[in-house]
Amino acid sequence: MKHTNKKVLSTGIKYLAGALPLVMIGPSVLYSAFNNQEHPLYIAVLILGIVASFAAIFLMFKGIMTIIKALFD
Repeated sequence: MKHTNKKVLSTGIKYLAGALPLVMIGPSVLYSAFNNQEHPLYIAVLILGIVASFAAIFLMFKGIMTIIKALFD
């Protein structure tokens, strides 16, 4: 494995490490939003949960693709 591949691999692992908290936070915030639908901040909390969930999916995809690029290029 070349030095540049190690750098790309570590970047992919950093993306996955960034996605890990979002994987836990996103569904928790969505669950909280759906349990408190009468609260005035319902829409804001719902949007925050949706954004966190999509960010987790995006970071996981980007991390896995970066790791595959490091391993097979």
